Amino acid sequence: MDAILIRDPMGGATPSGVRDHNERLVLSLIQRHGALPSADIARRANVSAQTVSTIIRALEKDGLLIRGEPIRGRVGKPSIPMALNPDGVLSLGLNIGRKSADLVLIDVTGAIRAVAKRTYAYPTPGAVMRFLEDNLPKVTAPLGALRGARLAGIGVAAPFELWNWLDIVNAPKEEMQAWRDFDTEERVGAVTGLPVILRNDATAACTAEHVFGRGREFADYAYFFIGSFIGGGVVLNDTVYTGRTGNAGAFGSIPVASGLGVPRQLIDHASIFLLERRLAEAGIDPAAIWDPGTDWATFGPALDDWIEHTARHLAIGVVAVSAVIDFERILIEANCPPDVRRRVVERTRVAVAGLDTQGIGAPVIAEASVGRNARAIGAAALPILDRYLLSQPRFG
Repeated sequence: MDAILIRDPMGGATPSGVRDHNERLVLSLIQRHGALPSADIARRANVSAQTVSTIIRALEKDGLLIRGEPIRGRVGKPSIPMALNPDGVLSLGLNIGRKSADLVLIDVTGAIRAVAKRTYAYPTPGAVMRFLEDNLPKVTAPLGALRGARLAGIGVAAPFELWNWLDIVNAPKEEMQAWRDFDTEERVGAVTGLPVILRNDATAACTAEHVFGRGREFADYAYFFIGSFIGGGVVLNDTVYTGRTGNAGAFGSIPVASGLGVPRQLIDHASIFLLERRLAEAGIDPAAIWDPGTDWATFGPALDDWIEHTARHLAIGVVAVSAVIDFERILIEANCPPDVRRRVVERTRVAVAGLDTQGIGAPVIAEASVGRNARAIGAAALPILDRYLLSQPRFG
């Protein structure tokens, strides 16, 4: 009989490991809840007040925490809330999209300090690296005015197998195939001189929502991101689950029926490239989609039709993922203005209500909150998580 491989549990922690864990726990609690007095931190962390006091002093000395105004009017000494120092830690995020690239500098609170963007017909390694090289000095310029600020690193968000779906985006095969042998982490590291973390773009967007957005409210949820193509992320037990190959939440590959009954994938029915087609057919320049200043209300009936079509098929995906895991919420984000996202969410709720959900709990759908820059923000969040916060928190 073949030997059965049984995995070992996680090993014990050294004293330095415990200290690092507790420091990350304190920072994570403050990041999640906002400024907190040390007594509240000790209660939430289930750590002694003395230990928390020692940790807070060290983190304040390191420039990671700052003191708020004393809270008076209670019995005893006024309590002093401790907050993250926005200038203490910053991080870069590079999003490699199928229609545009974004480079952002964020602080530990998720606020964008600088941003650069470039649109293109399709991405190539050369075009993306030139964009990074050209815009890195501009985006990192704010660091010069911050004494003692730490740059945690750079995160990169990119679609899984970027060379796929060439027929849909009309990209030349030979240029896009260059991504197969392109070492993104090595090349980005060489340009920036920083530690690099690479993540699927929709998973990165989910990370942004989980660290800085509504994701903090829920322990388990599915996250849909509607970009050029639709993707997603999965959060289980307060942790963004990346999966065996880093492609968990590949919701665009969910089969849905077409009008002819031929199985098609969700990306064929719920992605912004479909809106591009509708605009072109209506005589509207599709490039307007990628201009952040465009008022999408000018798209008229083409936009209305796209929202209805997207919602009908997105509802099928929502029910499908809800049948696998009993999620607390389904969060929906999109690379579009907030009012358009709201309409997509509302119409998806209506479409789900019209489907047969017998055997599962009715999915509860809500808007995400980070916005259309979620992929770049999530990429930038990765080095901060890696170095300063708990990646697998357990909060009550």
